[in-house]
Amino acid sequence: MLIGSIGFVVAGFWFIIKPPKNDNPLLGNPTVILLEGIASILFFGLCAFFYIRKLLDNKPGLIIDNIGLIDNSSGVSVGQILWNNIENISVIKIFGQKLILIKVNNPQEYINKQVNYVKKKVMQTNMNLYGAPLSITSNALKIKFDELLNILNGHLNANRKHVKRKRTNRK
Repeated sequence: MLIGSIGFVVAGFWFIIKPPKNDNPLLGNPTVILLEGIASILFFGLCAFFYIRKLLDNKPGLIIDNIGLIDNSSGVSVGQILWNNIENISVIKIFGQKLILIKVNNPQEYINKQVNYVKKKVMQTNMNLYGAPLSITSNALKIKFDELLNILNGHLNANRKHVKRKRTNRK
């Protein structure tokens, strides 16, 4: 992903410095090519920045315990997600990439935890589009997607049984 991002940044500079010639009036428009170059540099430059930061990060990508999970797997990670807050774990596929969506009963709290404006907007967009602000992919983790999904569902189900047992034992 880092190499791809750097490639698009280089292509963006190429569009600005030496724009390709095209006979199509829309595609060959110098202003359109300049804007495409700038957009490519800004977007993929930001992606490359986050990929480099992740490569230099020594923290575990994901910690799963009896309390919840601590997500440090992406540039939009929110930190600890409590099992008690998780309503549902589902899977979506976007552009051929599988994502694990984590629907929580208090999404705005998790969105508000995010101090970075861009990351907060990404989480809000995820909430609006998919009904969940939190997502995890196994791309940056040393685990296969299906194995990660099974582990997360197993812990979520175990937590639900534990909570249910606690509630039925009260007088």
